[in-house]
Amino acid sequence: APQILPLDLGGSPSNSGAMASQGASLQNYNNELVKCIEDLKEKREEVNRQILKDEEEKQKIQNDLRILTERLSRINDSLARKVASRNEYDKTIMETEAAYMKILESSQTLLHVLKRESVSLTKKKQSSTG
Repeated sequence: APQILPLDLGGSPSNSGAMASQGASLQNYNNELVKCIEDLKEKREEVNRQILKDEEEKQKIQNDLRILTERLSRINDSLARKVASRNEYDKTIMETEAAYMKILESSQTLLHVLKRESVSLTKKKQSSTG
């Protein structure tokens, strides 16, 4: 960008008083314009610094998001495997408990039959010896 420098319009001895006054006014306007342009450039630089800072933060957040998305995917896969495993355990436990209950019922029935047979045998033995 071209550099804008303040004008120096004063000081020439050939200028009349009115010309000197106009020159001074023009000098003031020029100085104010240069100052305004410099202020605008400073404000633009400040906005540019904020943009760079925000872009850096955006990049960091996108990277964090990518990492978290990968972690979430791995956890979801792990959860799915573990839930399937737990369901298999539940099924095996239910089947085993059902089989165990049948064994208990059979044991009770067997015990009842044995007691009845024992009583019957004892009665037969007593009647044959008596």
